[in-house]
Amino acid sequence: MFARTAFSGLRCARASPLRQTASRRFASSGPEEKKSSSPLPYILGAAAAATAGYYYYTQFGPKPLPPAVPTFTEANDWIDLKLDSVTLESPNTKRLRFALPSEDHISGLTVASCLLTKYQGPQQQKPVIRPYTPISDEDQRGYLDLIVKHYEGGPMSTHIHDMNVDQRLLFKGPIPKYPWKANMHEHIGLIAGGTGIAPMYQLIRAVLKNPSDKTKITLVFGNVTEQDILLKKELQELENTYPQRFKCHYILDNAPEGAGWATKGRVTKELLKTVLPEPAAGNNKIFVCGPPGMYAAISGGKKSPKDQGELTGILKELGYSKDEVFKF
Repeated sequence: MFARTAFSGLRCARASPLRQTASRRFASSGPEEKKSSSPLPYILGAAAAATAGYYYYTQFGPKPLPPAVPTFTEANDWIDLKLDSVTLESPNTKRLRFALPSEDHISGLTVASCLLTKYQGPQQQKPVIRPYTPISDEDQRGYLDLIVKHYEGGPMSTHIHDMNVDQRLLFKGPIPKYPWKANMHEHIGLIAGGTGIAPMYQLIRAVLKNPSDKTKITLVFGNVTEQDILLKKELQELENTYPQRFKCHYILDNAPEGAGWATKGRVTKELLKTVLPEPAAGNNKIFVCGPPGMYAAISGGKKSPKDQGELTGILKELGYSKDEVFKF
C-alpha cells in the first residue's frame, strides 16, 4: 500500500475599509433663529470631499499598468537579452537575470515550456544550442531568471558562467513541453535531481498560484549535499503557504547528521512507493527531470524531444504505465 500525505488549510482575513464620519454642531444665537433642516450643506460637503478624493487618486494614486508585451512568441525568432545581474546559488550553479526589452515585457512562456539559448565561440565551427527553463514567473515584467549549473567541458554552461553583466545572450522560444491546464490531474508526483528542479518549479508555481486549481503535488528532490539544493527557500515558502496541496521530500547523498528534514542516500523504489500517488489509482501523473543517471534508474531516458521512449526503471517496476509518466 502507498502512504498518503495529510494536508491542513490556511485562511486569510480580509480587511474592511476604514469608515470615517464627521459632524459639526452650532449654538443658536437668539430665540428668533431657527435651526436649518436642509441637507444641502451636507450634500455639498460630501460632493466636495468626493471631488478632492478623486483628484488625489488620479494625480497621486497608483497608475494602471499598460498591457504586458510578450517577448517570445510563436515566431521563434532569436532575441538577444542583456545580462543584468548574477548571483551564486551553489558552488557550481549561478542565478542569472536577463533584462527583457522593456519594463512592460514578460517572457511570453506557457506552462510548461522552455527557451533555447545559442552561442558560437570564435573557435567553434557551429553554434551551441541548449534548452533552459526560466525560474521566474511567466507574468514577471522586465526580466527573466535562469539557474545554470557549470559542467566541466560543457560549452554553453561554461560560456554562461563566464559572462559579465551587460553581455548578451541569444534566446528563442517558447518550446512547449507539457501543456498544463488547471485540474487536469488530481495528484502529480515530481521526481527531480539537481537543475532538473527548474521545469518542476515552473509547474509547481503555476498550479499553486491558481486558486481554482486543486491539484495536489508531491516533490522528491535529490541532490548530493545540502548546499546543492537549488530554490530551497522558495520551495519551503510554497510548502508552508500551501500545506494542503504541496509536500517536498529531500534526498541527499550526504545528508547532515540528525537532519530530520532529509533522507540520506538515493531515490529508491521503497521511497517512491511510499510517497507517490498509486499507479492506476486515478487521474494522476508522474514527472521526471534530472541527470542521465537519474533517468536511467527512475524511468529510462527520452529518445528525442518528441519521443518519450519506453518506460523502464523503478517506475516501471512499481507498476506505472507509460501514459502515467512524463519525462522533461
